Amino acid sequence: MKVAGRLAGFALMATLVFAGAAFAGSRLDVHPGKTTTTPSMGAMTPQPVRGLAVSENGLTLQLARRTAPQGKPFALAFRIIGRRGQTVRDFELEHTKRMHLIVVRRDMTGFQHLHPAENADGTWSLPVTLGDAGTYRVFADFSVGEKPYTLTDDITVDGSVRSQALPAPTDAVAVDGLRVALSRSVTKAGRESELALTVTRAGRPVAIQNYLGAKGHLVALRQGDLAFLHVHPDENRLRFMATFPTPGTYRLFLQFKTADGHLHTAAFTQEVTR
Repeated sequence: MKVAGRLAGFALMATLVFAGAAFAGSRLDVHPGKTTTTPSMGAMTPQPVRGLAVSENGLTLQLARRTAPQGKPFALAFRIIGRRGQTVRDFELEHTKRMHLIVVRRDMTGFQHLHPAENADGTWSLPVTLGDAGTYRVFADFSVGEKPYTLTDDITVDGSVRSQALPAPTDAVAVDGLRVALSRSVTKAGRESELALTVTRAGRPVAIQNYLGAKGHLVALRQGDLAFLHVHPDENRLRFMATFPTPGTYRLFLQFKTADGHLHTAAFTQEVTR
């Protein structure tokens, strides 16, 4: 099926999703190693869902293009504009970078975590290759005025789309000759979960060096609307404290760097219950 033929239906679906997310106001933003539970209830304070809108609080993600070639490098360029159409430039360091860019196809394949360069005119850009046809979600993750933002839009790669089913839920995956395992995993929606991970090779622990100022980097996406959860571990180990807002299927993308300097990405599917 050609992507162009699906755009009208997708646009309607996206409108309904964005409206529903704004109404729900569930929590997706969490902070590493910190609890914001109340003494009596033990539930996380509700926060707006992130990663479902192109605009938030007067800031808008403006992509330079909405289509891309299949399997060929292209310049992915964008800027963040304010209420009056001005280009925003006063970004703050967040996890050692002023801008994080996540690109992933809507079936949650082709995950890329990128760090674009800022140009003299305030636009951000970098070369990107999207290997398969389909619709890709682009997340711009940054902080302005001590407030985190995750703004999003879509890029379409035309061609015959072959969506892939998510792998079954699991607590261990193999990547680059390493075994990455969740020793503590997601439990129930709306409750704080500890995600503790180990990395081994042939049964022996593997040394991990810092990546983006921490022991690892974790992004979780909710199946369907691709709501965005972005967390980092505590200071000394691969451990994340997170609250998943709703029941459903989530895809977790863990990035970590081994002592030899190689960056690895391990992806898990997790089911969250009520």
